[in-house]
Amino acid sequence: MSLLRSEPFAAVETMDELLAIAFQMEQEAISNYSDLADRMRREGRPDMVPVFEQLAGEEAQHLDNVVQWSERTSGSKPDLAKLKWEPADTFDDEGANAIAPELLSAYRAFSMAVRNEERAFLFWTYVAAQTDQERLRIAAEQMAREELGHLSTLRRERRRAFHAQRAEAQQAAKFELPELELKFHDLLQALAARQRGSGAQKLEIAAQNARERSATGSVLPFGPSPLLKDGVAPSVIGRVVPLCELILDCYLDFGERLPMEEERTRAQSFAGQVVECRSLIGAVLR
Repeated sequence: MSLLRSEPFAAVETMDELLAIAFQMEQEAISNYSDLADRMRREGRPDMVPVFEQLAGEEAQHLDNVVQWSERTSGSKPDLAKLKWEPADTFDDEGANAIAPELLSAYRAFSMAVRNEERAFLFWTYVAAQTDQERLRIAAEQMAREELGHLSTLRRERRRAFHAQRAEAQQAAKFELPELELKFHDLLQALAARQRGSGAQKLEIAAQNARERSATGSVLPFGPSPLLKDGVAPSVIGRVVPLCELILDCYLDFGERLPMEEERTRAQSFAGQVVECRSLIGAVLR
């Protein structure tokens, strides 16, 4: 995911336009990281709030550099009205705003940020290559160098988060997918007991489906899931939404990479059931 979705389709023609593009890109990153910090605060993940706040702060420093550059060049802040085309989308939260917060980690957040910086670096190298104006080429190359500096910082933070995550993983419990399905069954049963009417009945059926998937997986295992090799945190095991999403990720992974078509089809079928279950849980908890 480190490559741009598409190359910039038009050359930058003025310094004002180049700085306006940089300003917009940094603003987008700040907004997205700040939104993620707010979501972690709302969803009870205070440990992740400073991670996303740090990422937003890094981008804010970058934004200040762009503003200062613009003020030195033109005497004013970047003007988004100078944009003649929409820059390539270089920011991707990789689903962080949609998945259960329990499944996020500092390592995953910094990995996402690293890939975003790689995309920004590639964007500016393309801009430099497309212009025939020496001044703009030098400016775009400077932007690319700044992204590389930022990238180095984030990669260092990612390594630190990786080692911290490995230390935590030693404390996490190890489970196979059929075992997780049984725990998921129990959580669905408990949730059904707190409901009435059709919602309770649908949850009972979903719980039975989880038990049947567990039984099938015990007899015809898909094999070890790489998503479970580091164990599963108690915050995931004990909550119905993150456990549902972890199980779904496992089946989706199996459905993409298993060598036998029959196994892939079975994994995809199970994934379909879990998607429907996730929708049901969301409706019940809304």
